[in-house]
Amino acid sequence: MEALMTKAAGGEAPVPAHIAIIMDGNGRWAKARGLPRAAGHRRGVEAVRTAVRAAVDLGVSYLTLFGFSSENWKRPDGEVRDLMGLLRLYLRNEIRELHKNGVRLRIVGDRARLGPELVALIEQGEAKTAANTKLTLTLALSYGGRDEIVQAARRLARQAAEGTLHPDEISEERFASALFTAGMPDPDLLIRTSGEQRISNFLLWQCAYAEMIFTDVLWPDFGKADLEQAILAFQGRNRRYGGI
Repeated sequence: MEALMTKAAGGEAPVPAHIAIIMDGNGRWAKARGLPRAAGHRRGVEAVRTAVRAAVDLGVSYLTLFGFSSENWKRPDGEVRDLMGLLRLYLRNEIRELHKNGVRLRIVGDRARLGPELVALIEQGEAKTAANTKLTLTLALSYGGRDEIVQAARRLARQAAEGTLHPDEISEERFASALFTAGMPDPDLLIRTSGEQRISNFLLWQCAYAEMIFTDVLWPDFGKADLEQAILAFQGRNRRYGGI
């Protein structure tokens, strides 16, 4: 931690402003212990709490967590119900703590499939924490990167058809403003836990220049020390953005 903070304070390699994490390995964590998958998901929620607190402590401004993908709806009905139940519990139990610690909550994804009760909790949480500035916590729920890009293209196409937008005015910046993550900087660092080495349809547009780190640590075991280690690895990289 001292080396991390020294580097950041020296201006040589700052702490990444935006970290995105694909939280993977809950099921394998549970299986290795002879527990049902639901136990792994419950432990994964505890890891979310740890990651949020660690991000605040380390000076990260944006933390985006892949909580439930659009493809996850294909999982068995019982597991989906368990996951939705955990999401409801998290939102009910954590909003006060997030607000107290200056954390703003944002949810990105297709809310239409989440159900009215969950959507209401999301809207309440976003409204209560909207003015907080210490950390923006974004949960990607019912989210798919390709779907996000398609929806953004449709929004811009409708504006063009209505005559309020000329096609030549569609720039990278204009397109980014039509995405779910409008107003947020792109991730500097993408972390995936559990040893898998793919991005699984997560923030496809936004991660064009993100540094990627894949760790064998299963998400329920991912702690502050693991986040610090990932940041140190990030600080050791040379980000050239296509230059020399």
